[in-house]
Amino acid sequence: MTIEVDYRFPPNIDALRQAKVIAIGQTAGTWDERFSHREDNLRSHLAQVINVKTDEQGYNIATVQFPEINVENDIASLLTMIFGKYSMAGVGKIVAVRLDNNYGQLPKFGISGIRQQLNVFDRPLIMAIFKPALGLSAQDHAAILEEVATAGLDIIKDDEIMGDLNTAPTLERLRACRPILDQIKQETGRTVLYAVNVTGNAQTLLEKARLLVKEGANALLLNVLTYGFSVLEALAADPEINVPIFAHPALAGALCASGDTGFSYSVVLGTLMAHAGADAVLYPAHYGSLPFDPAEEGKIRDILRSRNVFPVPSAGIHPGIVPKALSDYGNDVILNAGTGIMDHPNGPGSGVEAFFQALDRYQQHQPFDINKIPPSSLRQAMEKWG
Repeated sequence: MTIEVDYRFPPNIDALRQAKVIAIGQTAGTWDERFSHREDNLRSHLAQVINVKTDEQGYNIATVQFPEINVENDIASLLTMIFGKYSMAGVGKIVAVRLDNNYGQLPKFGISGIRQQLNVFDRPLIMAIFKPALGLSAQDHAAILEEVATAGLDIIKDDEIMGDLNTAPTLERLRACRPILDQIKQETGRTVLYAVNVTGNAQTLLEKARLLVKEGANALLLNVLTYGFSVLEALAADPEINVPIFAHPALAGALCASGDTGFSYSVVLGTLMAHAGADAVLYPAHYGSLPFDPAEEGKIRDILRSRNVFPVPSAGIHPGIVPKALSDYGNDVILNAGTGIMDHPNGPGSGVEAFFQALDRYQQHQPFDINKIPPSSLRQAMEKWG
């Protein structure tokens, strides 16, 4: 089995030469006659440059094929091999990584499993974020959860900044919210997922995740890029952590935003997340509040879905963008809103209602002209956000 990686270089860079440097320097390296008796074995570890082409912008893209025997079926050893020290050599950006379907881990739940947990199969899912991000008590979280869950919300998550802080420790937030989840289940038969942000150092994070699940957490949130892909892989592989894992993209811009260095967003938030065991991956939507390339967003969506991972376009999502989002995504998407739910003029419950009214309106092929929308939570949302 082999691994193929596309490296993009500016027009003034000799792409073939740089690709050969990568193929040798990131694998076996060079050797002399002292190792002639080992030559066949050494050559089996060398990568090969298999193609160089020029894109429409005049950039050169070199494809290097790596032997899979060089890595450990994980993301950490993969990244060390394909970029490692070469990432410090100057310009050069990884724009695609093609892995065998068996490389890494598939999600435990993914699209089909999360839908089965929620018993929702015929529409997009609606997700909210606790806001304000910091300063709320555990009981504040519970009160917000009760309002949005009663309104029909499918999933809520901690803000990624919300750690295990003294103002509202993680376990206290869960213990305050768990009775609300049970109450909704008992009264309506509906399951609502609460993705609890799991944090800590390498020694404690896995233990904390297991404890949260034992205490009733039915989903987890992980800042994968700040804590590391190895942490995601460990959580996904742990039999005691039998809940969906939502992967947050915090720090992705530091790895991906440069045009000439680092990685494309579709590699980091698509390929790597999908092969590390994430069940759902958050990333910016191009019509949201963060600048994002629609083509990269589409690649992320398609890569994730190819491995049954839920795409979660985020950042600036509000009810008014439902037609655009569903035109791009169809039903297999989680629409994730923070202020787009929590800052609704009539409160978070009305924010949830506005999303469901938008879904109904879209499915019935009704116009989203604000002048044709009757007084409703949706109209209020569109008057505020467009």
